[in-house]
Amino acid sequence: MTKCNIMNTRRNFIRTAALGAAASVMAPAIGKGYPALAKGSSSRASAAPYKIGVAGFTFAHFNIDQSIAMMNRIGVADLSLKDFHLPLNSTPEKISEVLGRFKAGGINIYAVGVIYMTSKDAIDKAFDYTRKVGVPLMIGVPAPDLIDYTEQKVKEYDIRIAIHNHGPEDKLYPHPKMVYDLIKDRDKRMGLCLDIGHSQRAGADPVTMVKQYGHRIYDMHIKDVTAAQRDGKAIEIGRGMINFPGLVKELYKQKYNGHCSIEFEKDMTDPLPGIAESIGYFKGVTAATA
Repeated sequence: MTKCNIMNTRRNFIRTAALGAAASVMAPAIGKGYPALAKGSSSRASAAPYKIGVAGFTFAHFNIDQSIAMMNRIGVADLSLKDFHLPLNSTPEKISEVLGRFKAGGINIYAVGVIYMTSKDAIDKAFDYTRKVGVPLMIGVPAPDLIDYTEQKVKEYDIRIAIHNHGPEDKLYPHPKMVYDLIKDRDKRMGLCLDIGHSQRAGADPVTMVKQYGHRIYDMHIKDVTAAQRDGKAIEIGRGMINFPGLVKELYKQKYNGHCSIEFEKDMTDPLPGIAESIGYFKGVTAATA
């Protein structure tokens, strides 16, 4: 699909997306008579095989209470927890406290990560941390030469790991294919966290990546970028060059049932407007594809 055709297709979705963004942001301010609107998407969007979440790095500049407030504002309840909100060396008491705060705020922690692992000790700590948090999925980046040991821990803990690709500047996993080639013949609990923005910047079309590797994609970081090259910049979803209608159609086709978690990396000290626009656009495309 040419960029022109993609842009024309996007225009067909923009009204639905704009309404989704407005509903998500405005509902909490309208009043207590709209709890369902504040918490969810349209019935068509909720029929998608996947769930919409937020990747924790989005809130790198915000504390737990601020992060909860923003998630409630945009009507998304599922979060992949980063260690700046819950350090890897946290005591059981600290883990219980932090998880309790998120639960009280209506937020479901569905995974932890991204966690970087460059030694066996780091892998041990990461899997033990994931077990203590009580989630079945770690978004991780183990060093390639530790992949055998990582597989041992996957089997020992019965925890899935989704290895994250980080784009053309990354020395470990610049392209999703490098992750897939490393895990394709290993335990089925080892898979990919497909970051579509980094993938696009590495010259790997996200639609093609889902088509080829969808059966081993266990999590996705959803964002948009300005260009399919190393210096492509993060931008609100729908304003960049990623083919979201095509991506969503392929996710439906593959029956992808993991999370599509928005990771907003533009204006990170004031992200709410961009997160709301991005969530609204993605929900709009999701609903229009159902």
